[in-house]
Amino acid sequence: MSNEMQKRVIVLSFLALPIGLLLLFLIYPTTKLFQYSMTDWNGISREMHFVGFDNYLKAFKMSQVWQSLSNNWLYFIIHALLIPFEILLAVMLNAKMRASEFFRSIILLPYIINGVAVAYIFSYLYNPINGPINELLTAVGLESWIHNWLSDVKIVNYSLVAISLWRFAGFHIILFLAGVQSIPNDLYEAATIDGANKMQQVRYIVLPGIRRVIEIILFLNIRGALQVFDIPFLVTQGGPGTSSSTFTIFTINTAFKFNSYGLASAMAIILMLMIIVFSFIQNLLIREKGEKSS
Repeated sequence: MSNEMQKRVIVLSFLALPIGLLLLFLIYPTTKLFQYSMTDWNGISREMHFVGFDNYLKAFKMSQVWQSLSNNWLYFIIHALLIPFEILLAVMLNAKMRASEFFRSIILLPYIINGVAVAYIFSYLYNPINGPINELLTAVGLESWIHNWLSDVKIVNYSLVAISLWRFAGFHIILFLAGVQSIPNDLYEAATIDGANKMQQVRYIVLPGIRRVIEIILFLNIRGALQVFDIPFLVTQGGPGTSSSTFTIFTINTAFKFNSYGLASAMAIILMLMIIVFSFIQNLLIREKGEKSS
């Protein structure tokens, strides 16, 4: 056997396992999911009938789908609006300020805590009878601000988004901090010599320098917002009614509560396509903006 042939055999041997795992745990399940989405399978019976794209059309016509998607996008919009503040906090933590090491060490703690524990902690904090939040508002004379945080249709989603912000903002700040620390100090020194103030340094040095990190955070926001499940499911179970239900909760209920696996599979495919499409659009917009600025 020639050396060239031996190299090919070795390369194929190393690639065989990851390719096999990819086919087994990604390609095959996705193919089966698409197959189920074209049927009326109830998840129990061995019989399933081909219905074509009826499940997809049915999903787009359901008001619960659009309501849940609007709740999902609320998570994304509020998280996206918080990104400038996360960047500023990362810049502040990167500076030589008092107790910055302490804040760096604790800012990631909410992300490390188990999601179930986070849900039960905030369920207690939001308790309308003896919850600390309402007790604090009463103590400072702000009784008019007291609400049933988890049972008021108008504010329940904002209460849940607040939990999501508390849990994931620290992780985003750590990623931004890593990006800021990767920028050479020579750029800051040159900008200082040229008379640039702190905000100008953030605009012309920090933001271009962490553009890739911003792309990652936006992708995580899109994926996380469309897939958000644990916080609303554990805290409100999608209630009151379906006012805080998300697309994932509605998909799971469709499959396991209403035994409509075909429709649920179609909704899962729609979710996957939405993540891919919005991620592509986001990367395209950021890339074009970066090329114009350069």
